Amino acid sequence: MRDDRSLPVRGHTILAVPRQRPSRIAAPSPVRRLAAAAGAPGANPAASADLAADGHDADEPSADVLADEAQDLTNGDLARAFHEIGDILEVQGEIQFKTIAYHRAADAIGRSPIDLVAAYRTGIAPKIAGIGQAIGDKITEYVTTGRMLYLERLRSEVPATLVELLRLPGMGPKTVRQVHEELGIEDMAGLKLAAQEGRLRTVRGLSEKTEKLVLEGIARLESEPPRRLYLHQAEEHIDALTTFLTTVPGVTSVEAAGSYRRRKETIGDLDLLAETTDPAALMERFTQLGGRPDVVARGGHKSAIRLHRGPQVDLMVMPPGSAGPYRLHFTGSKEHNVRLRAMARDRGWSLSEYGFQRIGEDGEILTGADAELKTFPTEDEAYAFLGLPFIEPELREDDGEIEAALAGTLPTLITKADLRGDCHTHSDWSDGREPLEVLVEAARRRGYAYQVITDHTQSLAIANGLTPDRVEEERAVIAALNERFAAEEAAGTAPPETPPEGFRLLHGCELEVRADGELDYEDDLLARFDVVVASVHVSRRQPRAELTRRTLNAIRSPHVDVIAHPAGRMIQARDDLDLDWEAVYEAAARNGTALEMNGSPHRLDLSPERARRALAAGCILTIDSDAHNTRELDDTRWGVAQARRGWVTKDDVLNTRSRADLLAWVGAKERRVSG
Repeated sequence: MRDDRSLPVRGHTILAVPRQRPSRIAAPSPVRRLAAAAGAPGANPAASADLAADGHDADEPSADVLADEAQDLTNGDLARAFHEIGDILEVQGEIQFKTIAYHRAADAIGRSPIDLVAAYRTGIAPKIAGIGQAIGDKITEYVTTGRMLYLERLRSEVPATLVELLRLPGMGPKTVRQVHEELGIEDMAGLKLAAQEGRLRTVRGLSEKTEKLVLEGIARLESEPPRRLYLHQAEEHIDALTTFLTTVPGVTSVEAAGSYRRRKETIGDLDLLAETTDPAALMERFTQLGGRPDVVARGGHKSAIRLHRGPQVDLMVMPPGSAGPYRLHFTGSKEHNVRLRAMARDRGWSLSEYGFQRIGEDGEILTGADAELKTFPTEDEAYAFLGLPFIEPELREDDGEIEAALAGTLPTLITKADLRGDCHTHSDWSDGREPLEVLVEAARRRGYAYQVITDHTQSLAIANGLTPDRVEEERAVIAALNERFAAEEAAGTAPPETPPEGFRLLHGCELEVRADGELDYEDDLLARFDVVVASVHVSRRQPRAELTRRTLNAIRSPHVDVIAHPAGRMIQARDDLDLDWEAVYEAAARNGTALEMNGSPHRLDLSPERARRALAAGCILTIDSDAHNTRELDDTRWGVAQARRGWVTKDDVLNTRSRADLLAWVGAKERRVSG
């Protein structure tokens, strides 16, 4: 029987470092800088800062995401880190013996038959030629904390664009330093131009052959599929662009369309629609954004630019009163629009962004006196013209939504306002970046009835997991906070957003499922938590049968209520766990264990497709932020967006229930398992 009390010893924050120099270092910077550079009225240059208000990179994955990667560190990862140190030092012009020492250490680590990660974590450092005290200390720091401060400092001192040149044939660290010092080259574009103009051969040791190799290497890199934006990155660009473009005289509205409006998990190009009385002025301002954008196309009503080290942005002007067909056309998806156009033709019309144009018996658009155009200011009216109700953008994938619309069975999709609480959050007791008291105050002001603190458990040392003793200390702090909340509610001094049922902090944990399948705490301790969320972070390379067995062990436990980020994926960075998903869905439904839709934009796990399949199997879901700071509490919106893409309704989600109903559901888990 779980007690209803809940509460941390203050831990220290541990952030892990990705195992390779991350591409997000060169991620697109916010368009706010471009708007300020273009002199937008009211533009605030201070808004161009790359750091979020809490001092962290807004694109930095949450700490446990990074900890997941650090937990799987290998000798190869250590070798790459020390090679990178050597490369950066060479670019900096450091004395040769020092750079050679790091490269020799990297080579020794890469060749070693010993699992150095495990050895250094135990504190027993084996003797390996080339690894002295200084390098050994760095290995210990990396494998035990997930960080190597020296490497982080070097990365901050040398532009990522210079290190990126090392990817090219013929461009070693020494050569990169040479072209930087002698030709002023700072990035790939500058190097390409110098090679095209024959200037590289003026540098000692370089030749026409070097220029050819460089240009061939750049061509190969440019032909690689571009890295797509995460949702929060796309949002940042869109918000900044919208703010900038609405300052142009004559503009009455600017809105997003395309895959971002449909909330696809990653975004390629950005599509914007604008209403204006002066299209020429808008296009002029758009194509001059930031002073020197790469103009892909320019027209009177449609233009496209490519942002510096960023995505392509297409801007379309909607004539006043004609927004409905434009929104349909440019929101997509292509497959959804094909279906709509077919329905229109069956009714004698051709559908495009311009509206519905009458067609003749030959299927061609009528002209002259017979021409007829119907357009509508809203999508609702455009859909109604086809005999359809409004279809939410997230559903427009030609995956049954047309049939459901015709049958009148479209679901009422969940909204963010339906959430009554967040079942997965972290404080600085484990790997969160803010104190519990700060995090919970932010949650209270979201109108929640509850927030579950789910700090990591003891075996995940890289994330500062809590020992049983620390669990009890955290429990006491949570109990004291809840007493204060109750007193404030009774006195009428609680935040105005507090719901009628009040707010309480629930004591939970993110329970590690160990490599052998055992759970990280004993049953008697687990029984005292309000909510237990379980997850797999370690030994991800096990065979499917073993990974599935570990996940099913958690699902079948009478004390585990939610499986967090079940696929364990990192979008564009790490593949999903190789699980028998049908077995997972069946067990979760039979045992009444919820499956999470994690809102971190780097995870979005479960995916919409898996969520829909889980619901069909009878599962219940949660939608959580997995927040590690107050800013990330808003990540529930991305989880809701993916849930909407998965046809999820309010009734399908556990944390749309009241606190009393949530705790009653948790309390019945043992009966569900035994039954």
